[in-house]
Amino acid sequence: MNRALILSMLACSSALAQMPPDVEIRKILAERVGPENLGSTIVVGVIDAQGRRVVAYGSLAKNDARKPGGDTVFEIGSMSKVFTSLLLMDMSRKGELVVSDPVAKFLPETVKVPERGGRKITLADLSTQSSGLPRMPTNFTPKDAGNPYADYSVQQMYDFISGYQLTRDIGSQYEYSNLGVGLLGHALARRAGMSWEELVRKRICDPLGMSNTRVTLTPEMKARLAVGHSAGLAAVPNWDIPTLAGAGALRSTANDMLIFLAANLGYAKTPLAQAMADEIAIRRPVGGDMEIAYGWHVQNKDGNSIIWHNGGTGGYRTYMGFDPKARTGVVVLSNVSTPAGPDDIGRHLLNASYPLTKVDAPVEHKEITLDAKALDRYVGTYQMDRYVLMSMSRDGQRMYTELTGQPKFEVFPESERKFFLKVVDAQLIFDEDAQRVTLHQNGNDIAARRLTEVEAKRAADAIEAHKADIASRFKEQKQSPGTEAAVRRSVTELQTGAAKYELMTDAFAAAARKSWPPLKAVMAQFGGLQSVKFTGVGPGGADIYEVQFEKAKTEWRIMLDEDGKTALLNFRPL
Repeated sequence: MNRALILSMLACSSALAQMPPDVEIRKILAERVGPENLGSTIVVGVIDAQGRRVVAYGSLAKNDARKPGGDTVFEIGSMSKVFTSLLLMDMSRKGELVVSDPVAKFLPETVKVPERGGRKITLADLSTQSSGLPRMPTNFTPKDAGNPYADYSVQQMYDFISGYQLTRDIGSQYEYSNLGVGLLGHALARRAGMSWEELVRKRICDPLGMSNTRVTLTPEMKARLAVGHSAGLAAVPNWDIPTLAGAGALRSTANDMLIFLAANLGYAKTPLAQAMADEIAIRRPVGGDMEIAYGWHVQNKDGNSIIWHNGGTGGYRTYMGFDPKARTGVVVLSNVSTPAGPDDIGRHLLNASYPLTKVDAPVEHKEITLDAKALDRYVGTYQMDRYVLMSMSRDGQRMYTELTGQPKFEVFPESERKFFLKVVDAQLIFDEDAQRVTLHQNGNDIAARRLTEVEAKRAADAIEAHKADIASRFKEQKQSPGTEAAVRRSVTELQTGAAKYELMTDAFAAAARKSWPPLKAVMAQFGGLQSVKFTGVGPGGADIYEVQFEKAKTEWRIMLDEDGKTALLNFRPL
């Protein structure tokens, strides 16, 4: 190998390992956060061979003079899943269990964990997101949308699992499941004879010296908590996750997460070192450049890997990742639950070839007061789609909206005809005579017409009949007429860039007009269509197809309305 090539390789390696200076990181945060006094903040922690640094920008709460820093507390959401899988590795190392043990071994005998093809769901299947269990149980119906997991009980989880029918072979493919990892954490806690929080503290936090990583906030941690916000900068409640704790219940700080990353990178000696190595010792395909290990995701690019996980709750978005080859790590904690989150910041700091996403700073919506007479103009039922109604109701001076199949949310007026939600970044804009309303969310606008009482009753009856049909088809795994042809047509439309929006429902067409054009380049990488195979019906009623291309295997989910128009369609690589 010649000397010039060696120098070139060394320069490339050095560039990957060098973290950006604080001033550059702060500039990125300032552009993402916007004005410092609105309550939003991002705290970044970086670690490399030179040590650890924390860069922060923003404020802990609106008009709060305190500055955020390395000890500011955030909900870290699904980053908790990595801790659950680390517990699994540690308990396996100590001979307390085997990763290939069926999860049923650690549950009451009354719980009937679903099986398929003679195969049982194992602890490893749950950790690698390949158990076949859905993302969330269908009996998850929170009483309080602002704290949705708080009232979901262990018995409800047992009931759902005992009655669930798997739609694919266990271990056959990746499907992200909060339920699955929550069940894993529950099983490990039962095996250890203590709560999941106590198990995490004793096995991980105490040995590593992570005194600010807990489920239950101490008074001191509560005083340092960054207030969570919706994407519209409305303060929102913290989440309590008792039953599915292993999927997302932890709160932590940048300094504590840097301790965790230091242990994973080998900068700190720990009795957990081998368990941490075990956690990333396997790789299973997710799709594209992505793989999954035990708990961690792995993103591959140009021969380098980023080991990562992110998190999100009602008021927070988080990311942590590390490059084992460059021995660099990053944690990004935000107290605003934006759709994009701070993942791009974390990836970019670890490897500058990953670009930053162009994201506008959050916009504050200011609430005004309207009298009861003004609010009553909007009370009624509006039809957004054939099977989706929006109900507007008033309770005293408070106004509420409720979509079919969703909880009731309070909405807040910011003008005479415009309202906003605090739990999500969404706005409702009514026309002058209150006969139409437009929902603006995630860059999409969906219009709804006001119904008479007779029309509303007829529409509600049709929705109930539709729900019964979905339940029947899911039980029987019965294919809907026309869905295969619609999948084949959609493949052609995506490949050619000539979408037939008139063959879609109004709501789906509105979303597709923005999301479909960029997918032409993705489809070009797949090559020609080879086969379309029906594989089952999902719990929400979507027909599931395995679609084979020359260069890729994919899964497609589709639903048609009564007129044969596409109401839902999505796909992902297998």
